[in-house]
Amino acid sequence: MIDLYRMKNKQFIIDTICVLFIILFIYTATSKIFDYGNFKAQLGRSPLLARFWNWIWLVPTIEIGVSLLLPFPNTRLLGLYASFCLMTMFTVYIFTILRFGEFIPCSCGGVLQKMTWPQHMWFNIVFILIALTGIILQSQKSNTKKTILLQ
Repeated sequence: MIDLYRMKNKQFIIDTICVLFIILFIYTATSKIFDYGNFKAQLGRSPLLARFWNWIWLVPTIEIGVSLLLPFPNTRLLGLYASFCLMTMFTVYIFTILRFGEFIPCSCGGVLQKMTWPQHMWFNIVFILIALTGIILQSQKSNTKKTILLQ
């Protein structure tokens, strides 16, 4: 009885984590798409990303792609790993710009645009930890299923 409760509780946490990432990535991707000119112009001025200016469209595309992995049980773990990687890359970018950049481009839209860069970095760190939690729980769930099937 307790195992069933724990499994349902873990599933609820995993589902919640996935929904949070879907909301985050769809929200940020649509903000970038609807204000694409500004998004591209701002990142084109970034000392780290200026040479990749023509590939900037990949950012919202990847965010949407990762969002499409998260709802489905077969691709959920991959989506959680991709979420972890994206949030880590965004955080490393912010850290590098804050630490070494003279110009700090603002390419975020909506509510995230109102955050300071240090707040944004901490927001990302929290989401990295959330992704790690989801990866651990989803991996445990997958291992439990494999164990049950082998018995």
